Amino acid sequence: MEPLLQVEDLRIEFRTSRGALQALSGISFDVMPGEVFGLVGETGCGKTVTGLSVLRLVPQPGRITSGQVLLRGEDLMRKPESEMQQIRGGQISMIFQDPSSSLNPVFTVGSQIVRVIQQHQRGTERQAKQRAVEALESVGLPDIRRLMSSYPHELSGGMQQRVMIAMALSCKPALLIADEPTTALDVTIKAQILELLKELQARFSLAILLITHDLGVVAETCDRLAVLYAGHVVETGATADLFAAPLHPYTRGLMHAIPRRDSRGQPLTAIRGTVPSNPGTLVGCPFESRCEFAFDRCRAGRPPLIQMGANHLSACWLHQPEAGRG
Repeated sequence: MEPLLQVEDLRIEFRTSRGALQALSGISFDVMPGEVFGLVGETGCGKTVTGLSVLRLVPQPGRITSGQVLLRGEDLMRKPESEMQQIRGGQISMIFQDPSSSLNPVFTVGSQIVRVIQQHQRGTERQAKQRAVEALESVGLPDIRRLMSSYPHELSGGMQQRVMIAMALSCKPALLIADEPTTALDVTIKAQILELLKELQARFSLAILLITHDLGVVAETCDRLAVLYAGHVVETGATADLFAAPLHPYTRGLMHAIPRRDSRGQPLTAIRGTVPSNPGTLVGCPFESRCEFAFDRCRAGRPPLIQMGANHLSACWLHQPEAGRG
C-alpha cells in the first residue's frame, strides 16, 4: 500500500530581527491510508507548524525553504494557490485545539458548514444544508435543526469541537489533521472526543495526523507515531513498540515523565533544561545539552535516523556501537 501523505526533508524557517530561526530541520514521515499517525513532542518542537505546512498555511514571517509534501504522490509544494484552496477542506481538513477561535462568532453554525460544503462540492443550497445536517448528526450532536441556527457562543466547548469535526469531515476528506483537539476540554469531554475520532476514523476509513503532547492520547488512538524534538524527528515506529521499548533518550524521558498511580505523592520526573531556541544553528544532536548519556560525538555531528527494528527508527549515536565514547 502506498502512503497517502509523505513529508520528505521538510525545512521551515522564520525570519526574525535576530536572523533566521529554523523551525523544522529536514523532517520526514508518512501517513498510510486509514491509519492514525501521531506527531508527539513538547511545546516548541515544531508540531503545529508541521501540520500547517502540509496545507501550505505557515504564517508569516515563516516560509518553507525546501522539502516535499506529497498527497497521493503529488507534490503540494508545486500546486498553484487556486488548487490548494480546493485541497484544503476537500482532500485535507484540519481541526485546532481551541474551537472557539476557529468558528466565526458572527455567523450561525449551519451557515458556516454550508459555506464549506458549497466551496468544495457541487449542488444546490438545499443539498448543502442537508449534507450539513448529516455531518452534524455523524458527530452525535442533538437537536440538529436548532443547532444549525445557533451561534458558536451558545454552545459548550465540547459541542464546538464536535461542530469543528463535523465541518472538517463534511466534504469527506482523505486526511484529517487534528492539532491538540482535546487540550481545551475537560477530562470527560476529552474522552468523548477521542472516542468520536476513533469511531469516525473507522467508519469513513479516514487517515488522521494527530498532533499532541499528551502520550496518553497517543496510546489510546495512534497506530504509529513520530517523536519530534527541536524541529527534528528523533524516533518513529509503531505505537506499541515505542511504548514497550523507547530507544531515544528524549522518548525515554517523555515516557518517564508520565504520572503513574504507583508514584502518588512522589515528585514528578522531568527532563532537565529547555528546548533550544534555534536548533538549526547547532552542529551536534539538538538534545545533547539535556541528555544524560551525551558524549563527544553528540556535540560533533547530528545523528541520522537509524533502523533499529521493523519500521522502528531512532536518531541517536548510542545506537552505533562503532561510535564509541572517546
